[in-house]
Amino acid sequence: MNFNKRVAFYTLGCKVNQYETESIKNQLLQKGYKETPFEEEADIYVVNSCTVTSIADRKTRNMLRRAKKMNPQSKVIVTGCYAQTNSKDLLEMEEIDYVIGNTYKNGIVNFIKDIENRTMEREKNDNIFDEHEYTEYEFATLREMSRAYVKIQDGCNNFCSYCKIPFARGRSRSRKKENVLKEIVKLVAEGFKEIILIGINLGAYGEDLPEDIDFEDLLEEILKTPGVERVRIGSVYPDKISDRFISLFEKYKNLMPHLHISLQSCDDTVLKMMKRKYGSALIEERLMKLKNSVNKMEYTADIIVGFPGETEEMFENSYKLIDRIGFSGIHIFQYSDRENTVASRLENKVDPRVKKERADKLEELKQKMAHREREKYVGKELEVLVEEEIEGFLFGYSENYLRVKFKGSKDLLNEIKNVKIDRIEKEMLLAYE
Repeated sequence: MNFNKRVAFYTLGCKVNQYETESIKNQLLQKGYKETPFEEEADIYVVNSCTVTSIADRKTRNMLRRAKKMNPQSKVIVTGCYAQTNSKDLLEMEEIDYVIGNTYKNGIVNFIKDIENRTMEREKNDNIFDEHEYTEYEFATLREMSRAYVKIQDGCNNFCSYCKIPFARGRSRSRKKENVLKEIVKLVAEGFKEIILIGINLGAYGEDLPEDIDFEDLLEEILKTPGVERVRIGSVYPDKISDRFISLFEKYKNLMPHLHISLQSCDDTVLKMMKRKYGSALIEERLMKLKNSVNKMEYTADIIVGFPGETEEMFENSYKLIDRIGFSGIHIFQYSDRENTVASRLENKVDPRVKKERADKLEELKQKMAHREREKYVGKELEVLVEEEIEGFLFGYSENYLRVKFKGSKDLLNEIKNVKIDRIEKEMLLAYE
């Protein structure tokens, strides 16, 4: 056992990365390692990297340098998506001891043991496209307040022109249905009220499995599982919002009326250059149909501004459709080249000042929409899963993923409470019982 070995973790990027870090952490704790905050001295530092933007790359490098500075005698390990795609660059950094790609991430606990025995080479990385089956992560549950995340899928087959993720995660691989359901039954038994399904491209679930099953089939099985009070879906593409998918929201009240949409743009020309498989007409028709069919349905989304060749007119097309649909929140990204992608080789790059202007304009719309979407619920009741208590106030998320604050007792933690919304305060809904 390694009771004196201190290990610190830093995770960048998506919930899938966080889920995988949690697995690594729990396995090491089981072996007697002691977790230490990343800002403190540790014997081993593990940075689980992201490469979705150039900012993520830069932040990964900064965290690796910071780790070595805190303890020059420590072993610094980088894993994750940036480690998978750019291992050679990372090996040139003197602050890094070991680079472990996504292909070996699941075995990192054994590699740490080998590090102590001084038998491990500096790099462990293979071709991610040789991965054909979903890799199970031991002790993998990512818990957050009263919610638990369940990973059901990895990888992506879409190869959008701006995106490195298929090169970091490989092709789409689906988790076996029985393993997903087994984990959910365990979480229900542990008292979790809300399950959030995560993956790199959830809508592709089942496409690689020998049995005849798709995402809607799995989702319905989960919704029918006894004791599951709330189910959320991490992220979907607009073209995956089928009529059957909409019918599940209508049929099952434990499927929460909120979706995070992987949107990126709402202009047909930009979407085509991005190699997205849908256009603006489909976005509007599908999202409005779901919103009109399901009470209290709310959306959040990812948007990229300044894609190569994006004109002012194209940006305005996107802006107007986003405004028409109405989103309770959006994540705005200024386009940045990712190496080896089709988009990085496109001409007509947008001036950085123009990108910033468009991002700022979209930020103003984001604030306006946030207020507008929340205003609809003033004077109405929402069901809130109470997650924390701070200075006599309770905080949690409504069924449509709006943050709510109200006065109440600590006894209500991890309970679902019906509250009446009184007013809006800084993008938060204030309620009284």
